[in-house]
Amino acid sequence: MQAPWLAIRRAVMLEQERGAGFLLIPVFLCVGVVTYFSLPDEPQWPVLLAINAFVVISIWLARRRHMLQLFLIALLLCLGGVWLSKLETWRLGTKIIGSDITTRLSGHVVTIEDMASGRKRLTIDVAATSRPKLRYQPERVRISARKIPAEIRAGSFVSGLVRLLPPSGPIRPGSYDTSFASYFSGIGASGFFLSGPEVEPEKTMAGQTPAKARVLAAIEQARQVIAERIRHHIDGPEGEIAAALIVGVRAGIPEAINEAMRKTGIYHVISISGLHMALVAGTVMGFMRALFALFPDFSSRHPVRKYAALSALFAILSYLLISGMVVAAVRSFIMLAVMLIAILFDRSALTMRNLAISAIIIILVTPHEVVGPSFQMSFAATAALIGAYAAWSDYRTRRRQRKNLNRHSFLGMVLRRSAFIMIGLAATSIIAGTATTLYAAWHFQRIAPLSLLANLAIMPVVSVIVMPFAVFSSLAMPFGLEGPFLQVMGLGLSLMIYLSQRIAEISPIDAIGLISAESVLFTTIALVIATFATTWLRWVALPIAAIGLLVLGGEPAPDALISEDGRLLAVVMDDGQIAVNRARPNAFTMDDWRRAVKADSVLTPRSGKGFECANSICAVRHPSGAQIVQVPDAQIASRFCTSASLIVIEDATAHNPCRETKVAIITNRDLAQRGSAAVFFTQNALSGSAPEIRFAIDGKKYRPWHSQRAFSRAARGLPPYVPKTSGKTSSASK
Repeated sequence: MQAPWLAIRRAVMLEQERGAGFLLIPVFLCVGVVTYFSLPDEPQWPVLLAINAFVVISIWLARRRHMLQLFLIALLLCLGGVWLSKLETWRLGTKIIGSDITTRLSGHVVTIEDMASGRKRLTIDVAATSRPKLRYQPERVRISARKIPAEIRAGSFVSGLVRLLPPSGPIRPGSYDTSFASYFSGIGASGFFLSGPEVEPEKTMAGQTPAKARVLAAIEQARQVIAERIRHHIDGPEGEIAAALIVGVRAGIPEAINEAMRKTGIYHVISISGLHMALVAGTVMGFMRALFALFPDFSSRHPVRKYAALSALFAILSYLLISGMVVAAVRSFIMLAVMLIAILFDRSALTMRNLAISAIIIILVTPHEVVGPSFQMSFAATAALIGAYAAWSDYRTRRRQRKNLNRHSFLGMVLRRSAFIMIGLAATSIIAGTATTLYAAWHFQRIAPLSLLANLAIMPVVSVIVMPFAVFSSLAMPFGLEGPFLQVMGLGLSLMIYLSQRIAEISPIDAIGLISAESVLFTTIALVIATFATTWLRWVALPIAAIGLLVLGGEPAPDALISEDGRLLAVVMDDGQIAVNRARPNAFTMDDWRRAVKADSVLTPRSGKGFECANSICAVRHPSGAQIVQVPDAQIASRFCTSASLIVIEDATAHNPCRETKVAIITNRDLAQRGSAAVFFTQNALSGSAPEIRFAIDGKKYRPWHSQRAFSRAARGLPPYVPKTSGKTSSASK
């Protein structure tokens, strides 16, 4: 027993000497962040202080027991992640409205986005509200409009009558939470203009406006001008994608093209991230190195590689500013900036240490990003690629030492290099895809079976044509010479769209259902060990990964789903079908629900199957025999107490009218308080036991990003508000 323990101890000590301890700092911080955001209730400051003090004292007492002390230090780092998350949540304190309201709003425009539907979406810093004046006024809102006056720009002071809506919760338990995203984006409400917006020139960017706001407005105006110039030279979807790649404006891309790229696994091309930053930096560095090569005397006397790296650093900083500084772009900039700065200080750029530094910076600034798919997929892919690159470099070094390579002819060298590039692209796609597939499946319940084929076909177009000419057009734009470069970029984008659509047509279904959290946990541990370890400990990753694969499908799919407003119900039927109670269900919600339960088709009441609806009552029978009924009030619900297994009452004032224990009752008040619901029927629904119900929001008290739910009329058990006056406002809000 002692020999294996000594072997493990020696391996751990050797890993520590090689710097594994530093690499694990962001890992343990991430554990703390995930723990904080997974808690059902908000941790209290005194409790955190007490736990922190206990761990610090324990570390001091265990100073002579090295392994125990390492464990306690890791625990302290995990607590550090909890503290960082708690502090960020407290620091932001985003004010979110609790219920729908119509008010007259005025404020400064932050951004203007063109939507694929033709509408405009404005992000506005709120200055004032009136008629009524909101006592709990959000600081920033996002409002859409059919059209806006041409003179409205970022920084303009606008006003208008708006309908404000609070952000919704997860559309099913465990799915994407709009309230969470709104809270950490500082968005207190969304909605639409009922009239306006109207610009007030005398208040636009007045002198009392902070300098930071004026600078950001100037950058946003420049982005919009650049986007218009891009669209002037490139028409159609290609122009929208070009604007997305250069200035980060992607709301105008048609949804059909977005879906084709998601289905083929190349949607990462659209989102400004590490790929784009790396291509911009690589293009600028290559151009500068080639330029310096024209002056051999200068190049021989100066560190031109550092000059090129500095130029690339300036280029990606400019790209970050002009792309709108979205979170994915900021994270990618930090990662690449660390690597370019390493070159300036004569350090190796592509190392795990630099990746760890990037992760630590991001966790310190925006810890909530750790629980998002962008952070997880980006760092998983980068860590896997760095680890694979290091292993390949070691192999090539050993091979050169054992064998002298023969010289080849020019044609042989060209063929060899071409084959090497294609193999490199394939290997990169396989490694990055393998590292990120489970995270994509966990967050989106979908995979891209033909992603390797799509990336091999499309990435050369993006790397050789699209992004280099995007850089060239950006450099030529101040001189008005961007036209030819944008035209070439447009041709590359046309080819990219064509290939993605053709591959999407032959791609099999991508919905895979729910992935268990245990599978993601074990796979993440295996990835960390495989990429960070340098001793025989890396082989420990194999059995851990195998366990992760074994528990892959351990998450049961729900038998029924209910939206948080109680209007939309879906029941899983036989033969991969899902029945809904509405003829025209919300497309976004249904797409998520369909992928979660692996349904191939949707049955509406019009199809003659599934739900039967009449006189405001909808009913359907689950394959297990359970009957699901949706009714408008408690009086009608009482008729189904003896026959139904689940009754959904579209009334926030209703109470349970049934005495039977085998029937579950869900009212609009329950849904308003606890969010959307997933229902699980027993094997024998008629055995006398009620179905299991899981709501999207657990815990005795709301977390800060859900606290606004307590103030809605439905959550307080009140009926919908009916204006006393005539229907101008009410009709406009319909």
